[in-house]
Amino acid sequence: MAAIPKPSITTVDNEEGIARRFWIKFRKESIFAMYTPFVVCLASGNLKLDSFRHFIAQDVHFLRAFAQAYELAEECADDDDAKLGICQLRKSVLEELKMHDSFVKEWGFDLSKESSLNSATVKYRDFLLATASGKIEGVKGPGKLATPFEKTKVAAYTLGAMTPCMRLYAFLGKELQALLHPSESTHPYKKWIDNYSSEGFQGSALQTEDLLDKLSVSLTGEELDIIEKLYYQAMKLEIEFFCAQLLDQYTIVPLTKGHDPAADRLVIFSDFDLTCTVVDSSAILAEIAIITAPKFDQNQPENQIIRMSSADLRNTWGVLSKQYTEEYEQCIENILPSEKVEEFDYEGLCKALEQLSDFEKRANSRVIESGVLKGLNLDDIKRAGERLILQDGCASFFQNIVKNESLIADVHILSYCWCGDLIRSAFSSGGLHVLNVHANEFAFKESISNGEIVKNVESPIDKLKAFLNILENCSNDRKNLTVYIGDSVGDLLCLLNADVGIVIGSSSSLKRVGSQFGVSFVPLFRFLVKKQKEYVEGSSSRWKGLSGTLYTVSSWAEIHAFILGW
Repeated sequence: MAAIPKPSITTVDNEEGIARRFWIKFRKESIFAMYTPFVVCLASGNLKLDSFRHFIAQDVHFLRAFAQAYELAEECADDDDAKLGICQLRKSVLEELKMHDSFVKEWGFDLSKESSLNSATVKYRDFLLATASGKIEGVKGPGKLATPFEKTKVAAYTLGAMTPCMRLYAFLGKELQALLHPSESTHPYKKWIDNYSSEGFQGSALQTEDLLDKLSVSLTGEELDIIEKLYYQAMKLEIEFFCAQLLDQYTIVPLTKGHDPAADRLVIFSDFDLTCTVVDSSAILAEIAIITAPKFDQNQPENQIIRMSSADLRNTWGVLSKQYTEEYEQCIENILPSEKVEEFDYEGLCKALEQLSDFEKRANSRVIESGVLKGLNLDDIKRAGERLILQDGCASFFQNIVKNESLIADVHILSYCWCGDLIRSAFSSGGLHVLNVHANEFAFKESISNGEIVKNVESPIDKLKAFLNILENCSNDRKNLTVYIGDSVGDLLCLLNADVGIVIGSSSSLKRVGSQFGVSFVPLFRFLVKKQKEYVEGSSSRWKGLSGTLYTVSSWAEIHAFILGW
C-alpha cells in the first residue's frame, strides 16, 4: 500500500468520533462476514483457486467504483486538508488494484473471462456511486447542491458509505493474520492476508474514519442519522458480497448447512444466568423481595405470609451472598486436583463436581430457611422478567432458530434459577413462547411465594441428568445434533456431553477447573479454520461429544453466525 499520513491520535482514540461509535455499534455484523464460508475457506488456505479468481474479479469492479466515489467526494469537500486526505485514499485504492493485477499475473488469471458482475457486487457498487452522486433519501439531488456546505455533507455521506468497508477489511486482515504461523510461507493467500493486515492498509482504514469524523463535525443530529443508516447499509452489503462469492467445495460453516428436516434434528441447550442475561437472576429476585417488603416491622394481615422488613431482608441477603461467594471459591479450590492431568479425565471431573453439587444444594437450603423468598408476588416476578436485559443478540438468535421453517429444532433452557416464571417471562416478552424451560420453581399460595423452592435443577449433576433425559425422550425418527451454550462451572458436564459445547464469556473458574481435568478451550473461529483446513473430500466432519474440547466465543453474534450463518 502507498504510504499515507498517520491519522491524528486524538480522533482515532476518541470514542466520541462517529466512525468509532458506528463500528462499535455494528461490529457484530463484522462477525457474520468473518464466519462466511468464503472467508473461512480463505483463512484455511483450501479455498479453490477458481473461487479466489472470481472474488478478485468482483473486487476489481468494486474497487474501481470505490476510486470513483473517492473522486466524487474529493470534488464535494471544501476543506483543503480533507481534499488532500481523500486524494491520498483514492491513490491507495489504485495501489490496491495494482496488487490485484499482481494476482492476475502470478496465477495466470484472465479477468476478461470474469467480466460479469454478481448481484451483490452490483448492489454495493450502485449504492456507493449513488451516495457519492448525492442521490440519498432526504438530500437534494445532483445539480441542486448550491452551497459548499451542502456539497460537504455529500462528502461526509460518501465517507459514511465507504468507511465500514475499509474497517471490515482491516478487521478481517488482522483476524486472519493472527491465525497464520509466523514461519508459515506456504499459505496460498498469504499475500492477500498480509496486505489487509499491513500497517499501510490499517492506516488507510484509520484515515478514512478520521476524515469521516472531520467532515461530520458540523452536521446536525438528523444528518448524522443519515450517515448511520448509510454505514449500516454498507455493512450489510459487504456481508452480502462475501456471502455471494462462488464456492464449489464442502464448507464447515454454517453448522446447519445440509440440515435435512426429514432426517435431522438440531437440539439447542442454553444456560440462562449470565449466559443469556447480563445480571444474575438471584440478585433480581432478592431485589424484588426487598423492594416489595414492609419498610419496617409492622403488623401484617393474618391471612398473608409474614415477611421480614426490607432492612432485615437486605442485611440477610448480604450475609447469604457473602457466605455463598466465599464458600464457592473454597469449594472450587478443594475440588481441583493437586496437579493438572495430561489427558482429559471425564470421570475425575464428574466426581469433583459431585462435591460442588452438594455445596449448591446446601446453599439453596440456607436461602429457603432464611425466609428471604417469602411473599413475592407472581405478577411482580413476571414484570421483572419482561424488563430483564438479555445479552446482545441472544433473543434474535433464538427467534431465528424457532422461526426457521427449514430447521427441525428444539430449544431448551437449563438453569439453576429459583423461579422458572422469571425465565419464561424474559423470553415471552420478545415473542419466544416455545422455549422449553427446565429450572427450579417457586411454590406459590394464591400467587404469593411461600419461601419454598421446588428443586428441579440445583447442581451440575442435576443439569446433566436433565440434559440426558431430554435427549432420551426425543423420538428416534431423526438424528440429533446437540449444541450446549454455557458460561460457568455448573455447565461443564453438559458442555462436554453435547456434540458442540460453546463457552460464552470469560469465567476464570470454568476454565481453571476444566483445564485441570484436561479440557481444552479453543476459540471457535480458530478451530473452524483448522477443521476446514484438515477436511478431506469425502471424509466425515461430524461433531462428537466428550472429545474434551470446548469452543469459546465472545458474543452471541458468533454463535448465530456459526450455527445459522447470515
